[in-house]
Order: sequence, then C-alpha cells, then structure tokens
Amino acid sequence: MSLRTFPESLETGHPADTLRWAADTFGAAELVVTASFEDAVLVHVAATAVPGIDVVLLDTQYLFAETKWLVAELTKRLDLNLRVVHPLDHIQPDNLWQSDVEGCCNVRKVEPLQRSLQGKAAWVTGVRRVDGPTRANTPIASFDIGRNIVKINPLAGFSDDDMVLYAQLHELPANPLTERGYPSIGCWPCTRPVAPGEDRRGGRWAGNAKTECGLHG
Repeated sequence: MSLRTFPESLETGHPADTLRWAADTFGAAELVVTASFEDAVLVHVAATAVPGIDVVLLDTQYLFAETKWLVAELTKRLDLNLRVVHPLDHIQPDNLWQSDVEGCCNVRKVEPLQRSLQGKAAWVTGVRRVDGPTRANTPIASFDIGRNIVKINPLAGFSDDDMVLYAQLHELPANPLTERGYPSIGCWPCTRPVAPGEDRRGGRWAGNAKTECGLHG
C-alpha cells in the first residue's frame, strides 16, 4: 500500500474498524491519538478498538476546568494510556494570547504536537467534516506531507447526531461546556459560546481571522 493511497472501504466503515485497520497496518505502538477532550467519543473509539493506544493531551496551560474534569473521568473509566504533553519549560502562562494568537498557538500547540508525533507512523485525530467549511473535505486517511506522517480521522464522516447517539449508546460523560453553548472547545481565553445558527467553530478566536490552531491546517 502506498502512503498516499488507502482502502476505499474506510469511507463507509465504522470508526472502530478504521482504528483496527490502522493498528493492523502500522502496528498499535506506532499510533498516537491527539484528543482535545471536547467530547468523549474519539478516546472511547480508540481505547476500545485498540486497548493501550497512546492518547496525547496537549496541555496548553489554558485548558478549561471542565475539560480537565472530563480527562480525569475518561482516564479512570477507560484506563487510558494518557500522555500529557506540555509546552517547553521556558514557556510560562502569559498574555501572548491577547496580542499574538498565532504565536500563542505555535508554542502551546504546534510545537508540542511535533514532539508528541515523533517516532510514530500514524496520527489519529477527531477532526470531522461538519466542524466547519475548512474541514468539509477531510478524508478518513491521508498522508500529511508537512509532518511526514499518516493522518487518520476516523470520525470524519460522523454527524452531530452520530456523535450524540454514540455517546448515548456507550453512556459516555459529556464536557459540561457543551450544554452551555460551546460546541467547539479550546483554550479558555480564546473560546466563547456560539450563537444559534452560527458556525460551530465561530466561538474560536472570535474577532480574529484565525480559524485553525495550526494542528490541522
């Protein structure tokens, strides 16, 4: 299999099947999941399909308390093999987010992500096509040329209803912020509730042209 061609069956398969395919293809130890813990679905799919899979949380120093609560709940419930990756030691909480959101994301997300992917063959994310226009064409699997790694998005085809149903079927806890109007959850300084009818990622970096943190484009 070429690094740039993937089975067409991934498009119609269940996300768990996609994770099992990835483990069979690249080896379970070669996979890394990066999870924002905006919800519980991705980590549940990954941890049940490939027990012991490497799950990474990028601790930006600005995570919501509610997100940290969900991390603790799921780590205990699913016995997650969780790896928390922090910014470099010289990066301390500051006010950079007020003047340079790109720079803030670079040192708190992009650089830590690079470290978390080192030595891995495939990167698993929770990106979905319904997240917004910039993600509408997200493939289930592709080759990330810039990072030289296979990128797998097992939930790409999941609708919001699919996410709700999956969570209900598996009795998964929700991030409390979702009930308060936060359909997309990042760092507390740069995330606000979304108004009815607004793009689900409209509450991220509101007032800026920025729509992505740099991890996915």
